[in-house]
Amino acid sequence: MLSQKINDALNTQIKAEFYASYLYLSMSAYCDSIGLTGLAHWMRHQSEEERSHAMKLFEHIQARGGQVVLQSIEKPPADFDSALGVFQQALEHEQSVTRMIHELREQAVKEHDQATEVELQWFVKEQVEEEKTAGDIVARLKMVGDDLTALLMVDGDLGSRE
Repeated sequence: MLSQKINDALNTQIKAEFYASYLYLSMSAYCDSIGLTGLAHWMRHQSEEERSHAMKLFEHIQARGGQVVLQSIEKPPADFDSALGVFQQALEHEQSVTRMIHELREQAVKEHDQATEVELQWFVKEQVEEEKTAGDIVARLKMVGDDLTALLMVDGDLGSRE
């Protein structure tokens, strides 16, 4: 059985994961609106991945006899400065989620909730991948600068994400 404190913290994390999904969907719409359909495709996939993270936590709460309480999700931004700006914001968001996951895992350790700690260990590893991927794309977009041909090449590459 989950403690109330862990249950509440997991529900808050579910909200954060659904917000991430919503944010990436908004970023996808922006990329599509400026003709970068590969980046839009990549962001749609990222949105779906974030939703799956929320559902993983949802299922953990249910499996542990807790209560899922869905919370309101704030409106994400809709306008961004550039493709680089989109991915810089995505990286910052992932870094924020990483901090939340670490705090949640620390709480599970404090409460000797090994099952939640093990579940969150998956998220710790996932966040390493999320930050690295976003950081790599930011670096590529910085290298591209104002070169539209190179930007279209990055766009095509990101559009091949499965």
